[in-house]
Amino acid sequence: MSVRVLYMTLIRVFGWLVLLGRAQASKDVEIMVLRHEVAVLKPQVVRPKPDWADRAVLAAPTRFLPTMLRTHRLVTWRGIAG
Repeated sequence: MSVRVLYMTLIRVFGWLVLLGRAQASKDVEIMVLRHEVAVLKPQVVRPKPDWADRAVLAAPTRFLPTMLRTHRLVTWRGIAG
């Protein structure tokens, strides 16, 4: 296992632990703000080309999303192999 993947995974786990202590309303507002940021920035940049470690860390949590939301992600499990 790459040190980079291990580092990125640990950072995400600690981030999720911090989220456990936050109020649901705070999380909802953060999601709304992040979605708006993505919507504003998406037309301004070319499609990113993440490496395999970035793709793995981005794709893993998407398995827990409902199917409708999973189809609109930048990185999916099918996209890791390709």
